[in-house]
Amino acid sequence: MSYKIAFKKSVGRDLKRIGKDQADRILKKIEEELPEKADTYPSLTVKFTGLKKCRVGDYRIVYSLIGDTALVLRIRHRREAYRSNDES
Repeated sequence: MSYKIAFKKSVGRDLKRIGKDQADRILKKIEEELPEKADTYPSLTVKFTGLKKCRVGDYRIVYSLIGDTALVLRIRHRREAYRSNDES
C-alpha cells in the first residue's frame, strides 16, 4: 500500500532546530521510504500506543497512520523524542 505523507505544523519547528544537512537527510528518508514502508516500522507502546517511529541516525520520526495517510507528528532527537510537552 502506498501512503500519502502529511505533516503537522509542529514538524516545521522541529526541522528548524536541526542542522540543514541532517534535516535534508530526514526529509529524504520520509520522501523515499515512508510512502511504501510506513506500516512496517515499529509501533510505540504505553502512552504512545497507536503511533509508529522511523529512525534516521539519532533522530526519530514519530507518525500516525490514518487511513491511507502517514501523518508525521514530530521529528526529534532520540533523547527528546518520547517526552511529552510537560517533561521538556
